[in-house]
Amino acid sequence: MSVAKRDYYEVLGVTRDCDDQTLKSAYRKLALQHHPDRNPDDHHAEEKFKEAAEAYAVLSDPQKRAAYDRYGHQAFNGGAGPGFNETAFGDFSDILGDLFGFDFFGSGQRNRRDRVQRGDDIRYDLEISFEDSMRGLSADLQVPRLEPCARCHGLGAEPNGGMTSCSVCKGRGEVIYQQSFLSIRKTCPTCGGRGQVIRHVCTQCRGERFSRIEKKLKVNIPAGVDTGTRLRLAGEGNPAAGGGQPGDLYVVVKVAEHPVFERRENDLHCTLPINIAQAALGAEIVIETFDGPQTIRVPEGTQSGAHFKLRSLGVPHLNSRARGDLYVHVDVQVPKKLTREQRRLFEELLAALPTDNAPHEKSVFEKVRDFFG
Repeated sequence: MSVAKRDYYEVLGVTRDCDDQTLKSAYRKLALQHHPDRNPDDHHAEEKFKEAAEAYAVLSDPQKRAAYDRYGHQAFNGGAGPGFNETAFGDFSDILGDLFGFDFFGSGQRNRRDRVQRGDDIRYDLEISFEDSMRGLSADLQVPRLEPCARCHGLGAEPNGGMTSCSVCKGRGEVIYQQSFLSIRKTCPTCGGRGQVIRHVCTQCRGERFSRIEKKLKVNIPAGVDTGTRLRLAGEGNPAAGGGQPGDLYVVVKVAEHPVFERRENDLHCTLPINIAQAALGAEIVIETFDGPQTIRVPEGTQSGAHFKLRSLGVPHLNSRARGDLYVHVDVQVPKKLTREQRRLFEELLAALPTDNAPHEKSVFEKVRDFFG
C-alpha cells in the first residue's frame, strides 16, 4: 500500500499565499536541518530532505505551482511527483557551499571561485598636517608589500619542469565525493585547487613565491579628510597565490592638531582674545584664516564667551563644494599687571562707574516692598 504524499505547503510549513522569499527561507531552513551530512546514517532525515527538495522544486516554479494549486499531486504524472530540480538545488548549493565549501551537481562555479584566492589587503598609516587636510595634497608613498618572485613568477617552482600534475585530483584541482544521492565536488586538499604540485623548488625564492619590496605609489588626498579617513587603492595590496586578484591598499589618514583652529565635524572654531577696552568700546580686528585675512567687527559691550560665525570658511566636505563655518569665540582678557598710567586711568574709570552691583532702576519686587513698607 502506497503512502499518500503530504501537501507541499505543509511540507515546507508555509501558507498557500506565501511569497517567493518566504518560500525560499522555509526551504533553506529544512534543507540545512535535514541534510545527510549533518545527519549521517539517518534514513528519516534523508527522506525529509528529499521531501523538502521536491516540494520546493514545484512551488518555486510559477507554472508548476499554479498547476499544483489547481490539481494537487495529480498535476504531475498522476501523482508521481516532479522529481528533483537542479534549479531548486541552486539555492541549496549556495547555503551548503558556504558551510562546507562544496559544489553540487558538477557546476564547478564555486570551486573555481574558491581555488583562486584574493590577495591580502595592506594598511598604510599616513600623517598629514592640518593645512594639508584643508587643501588636499598629492603624496608619494613607499609601501612595503609582497611581489611575485622574478624567477618563478609566484609559482614557487623552477620555471622549467618544476611543477607536476597532482596525483590526488589528476590535475583537475578538485575531488569528487558521492554523498547519499548527491555528487559533491571539493577543492583538492593536496594541490589547493591548482591541479599541480611543486616537484623542484625555485632556487631564488626557495618556494616562498614572493619577495618583500617597497613600492612607490602616489595617492591623492582630497580636501576635507579627517583622522580615520580611509582611502582605497584597488589592486595595490599583496598579490594572490595562483594568479588570483591582488588585494587592496588602504591609506588611513591621521591629521595633526592645529595650534589655533579646532575642527568639530566640518566647522572650525578658534578663540579671539581682546582687551577690556575693545570689549567695552567695540573694535575691528583682523584675523588670519585659511582663506586669508578676515575682519571681525566686535560691537561695543561685547561679553566674554560671545562668538561670531563666518560662513563657509570651515572645512570642505569630502567630494563636495560645500564647506562648514568658522566660529570665532571672544575671550575678554583682564591685564595682570598695569603701568602707572594704566592704573590711573582705571581708577578714574572706577570712580565714574557704579560701585555696587545693584541695577540703577529698582526691581518690581523692591517697588512692591516700598509701597507696602
